[in-house]
Amino acid sequence: MRIGIPTEVKDSEARVAITPAGVKALTEHGHQVSVQAGAGLLSGISDAEYVEVGAKITETAEQTWAENELVVKVKEPVKSEYGFLRKDLTLFTFLHLAAETELTKALLSSETTSIAYETVQQGRHLPLLAPMSEVAGRLAPQMGASTLQKNNGGLGVLLGGVPGARSAKVVVLGGGVSGTSAIEIALGMGAQVTVLDTSLPRLRELDFHYGGRLNTIFSNSLEIEKAVIDADLVIGAVLIPGAKAPKLISNELVSKMREGSVLVDIAIDQGGCFEDSRPTTHHEPTFKVHGSVFYCVTNMPGAVPHTSTFALTNATMPYLMKIANMGWDKASKSDDSLLAGLNTHAGKVYNAGVAEAHGLALADSRNL
Repeated sequence: MRIGIPTEVKDSEARVAITPAGVKALTEHGHQVSVQAGAGLLSGISDAEYVEVGAKITETAEQTWAENELVVKVKEPVKSEYGFLRKDLTLFTFLHLAAETELTKALLSSETTSIAYETVQQGRHLPLLAPMSEVAGRLAPQMGASTLQKNNGGLGVLLGGVPGARSAKVVVLGGGVSGTSAIEIALGMGAQVTVLDTSLPRLRELDFHYGGRLNTIFSNSLEIEKAVIDADLVIGAVLIPGAKAPKLISNELVSKMREGSVLVDIAIDQGGCFEDSRPTTHHEPTFKVHGSVFYCVTNMPGAVPHTSTFALTNATMPYLMKIANMGWDKASKSDDSLLAGLNTHAGKVYNAGVAEAHGLALADSRNL
């Protein structure tokens, strides 16, 4: 199969969709891999490293998209890339279509087959989202701590405090992969951490793991309000696979928070879990609402591209190899987790969360 790896063009996106090790594995199976010139540079990977393991270097995005049957990316196509979409193309990348109306329309009108990393699902596990959720979760307390600095608009509180002065109060909404990663780092930085989740078994696991160092609360609107009003830093880490994130913190609730408090929305790719959340970039990461500072960068792992690129390729390669070896259709029919990743094909939507978000009909994957 002919596989193309274009340079990412989303604002401040420095990751690349494959490592040299991934290219080597594909070429050893007889596949042709084209990498756009410079695609890996910001992740610390040179064109020469790709060439050494058998990749072809293409000079332009147009060439990289046009010459290949399968295009593999990190982030969803932006408007400048919509013209590259076509009927005989398979696209394998993060898509987050529930929050992307225009991209959904572009994929449907072009009849592109798209498989989204974030909806590939094994039972309740999301194997391709997990590594980036870990990175985003671990970054969230770091970004929150920086934003809490007075010079960045925050309250001016040190996350870990010092002897004689209190540490910051951190609230994490959601005890999944990203939430757990955020808890680990926030506790390690010396903060007072509270997690809210709707799963009692998960709260028990977290309580046992941290030996009482973590405050665990069953999530409901009243408990969220009480915890958030008292917080210095709130980290939103809720996820419904493929669907829009639920809005857990209203504008009214933000108005009751202390001046200079910080809200980091890891769920922003799926629309965000705070009412006032809107996508931001690494260049302009924050904005204020009622005196509180919102951090809503849609590609948080892009801040650490070397780590993120290798972590992502480790997870995607088994699925990418299966698609390359069998074609997307046979691969999906042989693997229910990959079939769950199918979002669009031949102008139809195959993911329930995406269909519901945009009021579209849901096609039956059994009829493929």
